[in-house]
Amino acid sequence: MLKKMIALQLLFLMTLFANGYTNGFYDYCVVGAGPAGLQLGYFLEKAGRDYVIFDRADIAGAFFSKYPRHRTLISINKRYTGKKNKEFNLRHDWNSLLSNDSSLLMRHYSEDFFPNADTFVRYLQDYYKRFNLKIKFNTEIGNIHKSSLPDNPEAVVFMMNDQTGNSYTCRALIMANGISIPFKPTFMGSELVENYVSIPVDAKYYEGKRVLILGHGNSAFEVADNITSVTNVIHMIARNRIRLAWETHYVGDLRAVNNGLLDTYQLKSMNGISDGLNVEELTVVKDGDQLRVAIVDQHGEDAAADNFALREPYDIIVSCLGFRYDFQIFNSSIGIPKGIGKRNKFPVINHNYESTTVPGLFFAGTNTHSLDFRKSAGGFIHGFRYTVRVLHRLLEYKYHSVPWPSYKLPASQLVNAILRRVNEASDLYQMFSVLGDVIVLDRNKETGKYFEGFPVNLLPEFFDVTGEAVGPMIIILLQYGANYAGVGNDPFYTNRATGSYTEAHLSNFLHPVLYYYESPPTEAEMKKKCAKCHLPRPTLMHHIVEDFLTDWTVPGSHILPLRYFVEEILDTSTTQLFADQCFMLALTQQGLPLTCQQDYLQGRSLVGSREHQQYIIDQGLTQL
Repeated sequence: MLKKMIALQLLFLMTLFANGYTNGFYDYCVVGAGPAGLQLGYFLEKAGRDYVIFDRADIAGAFFSKYPRHRTLISINKRYTGKKNKEFNLRHDWNSLLSNDSSLLMRHYSEDFFPNADTFVRYLQDYYKRFNLKIKFNTEIGNIHKSSLPDNPEAVVFMMNDQTGNSYTCRALIMANGISIPFKPTFMGSELVENYVSIPVDAKYYEGKRVLILGHGNSAFEVADNITSVTNVIHMIARNRIRLAWETHYVGDLRAVNNGLLDTYQLKSMNGISDGLNVEELTVVKDGDQLRVAIVDQHGEDAAADNFALREPYDIIVSCLGFRYDFQIFNSSIGIPKGIGKRNKFPVINHNYESTTVPGLFFAGTNTHSLDFRKSAGGFIHGFRYTVRVLHRLLEYKYHSVPWPSYKLPASQLVNAILRRVNEASDLYQMFSVLGDVIVLDRNKETGKYFEGFPVNLLPEFFDVTGEAVGPMIIILLQYGANYAGVGNDPFYTNRATGSYTEAHLSNFLHPVLYYYESPPTEAEMKKKCAKCHLPRPTLMHHIVEDFLTDWTVPGSHILPLRYFVEEILDTSTTQLFADQCFMLALTQQGLPLTCQQDYLQGRSLVGSREHQQYIIDQGLTQL
């Protein structure tokens, strides 16, 4: 298979040269020099690949030079964790991109827990310059279309133009252009409504005014928080009730940093929040210098009750309804379907981040969030820095036959490897329930091959996307309890946590869960899994009990139950023994425990303490 892939790649390149596609041709074209584009560029540069990044602006991360409008990010910058482990610290750094340069961490740029967006823009400039990423600024890409090469119809390339007519061709196209098109209401009178993207940010503009905000998301509350002190009244409306992040555990829902308006509403300080109103059913009309809101029936008559909550006129109405993907960047010959329902702002993609309708067209960053919308952090930097890494690894195998990174472990070391990852890994922590570690055991279950940060929805395609043989496998995920999160749920109820390892399966907060399969789950099994299940029913399953410190290193509650689970899979003991114990067992028994076989007999053994060494001497087992 490897030889066939290399032969196809050579044929593809030869065909390009023969047809004159070498001018402006790249293996990879990346559209967008925001955080996702830079992150992918870092991996492509590091791998020595032929690529280019296009961006219509003159700086990297131009989106953040304007948004959020009031300049305070809601991504945390926790500078002190009490630990020096870089991987662990990334669990609490939601702004930094991945790299091998420890100076390129947001903690060195800002002391603020919620940094200023201008600081983040400066960070992105330093990042792309440090790694000399190949970016064409001031290049607005459009008219993206496919083309088959005349001499090789199977060799499909992507072609595109910039604003000056220059043409570019690439073998693989990655759209890292985020979701940047603002939703604009279309109801009668919507032209009288101002939009989040263009409203004045100077609070004086709103002094003594009555303001109506359309939307219940973070941008709506961001605007409200920044004008509360100067307005007469702020009302906020949307179709659905507010989704609080500390109820849902989804970072895209309303964050506490923005929810000051909730206090003024619940404590009766004139501001108000209303839900159950479909914005598109409103009508806005001029009333002198003010704007009046009405609900009009099919006959054009006012259908609102006389005590309608929005009956008083407003001075300013602001639409804060979020953003959607720019589907217009593609030529009409490329049909990119939209998601369904709440996901309609994203393109529909497969779990390998490839378009469902256009092979070779991939997506990276926020625009891939349809895969884990309101489930994990794939729409945000601290999540998609890892999904971009996953995408790069998939591309490396697909186009260059480079297998997924892995390392081999003796079975006696599996518990230690699992404990290390669940206690420090940031990819599992940020992309909980989406990225997991996979341990593929050999036929005799004497060794395991460890694959970190693998997208678990691709398990049925494990061999096809990694090039690695499959067999019995252990999957390690971090996940919340099935019924803990949700709109209207009380996350602070009494007895919400358990501390007993015997009730680990009842854990609510984020905790490690291990799944064991004799063979990888199939595509059919993945489709049939229950709605709240992250994976199909395994052969064996183990929950490590939730921990207040998220530190799963306690011998009795964490390590021993995990060891028993692994031993049940291996059907042998993994008890760690000292060298002298293995020596005595070797003299007195025919069979040795697994750890003695894989450690002591291989020249590796546990070094005893001074007290242990003295005990050996006192027992006459050795001499000084």
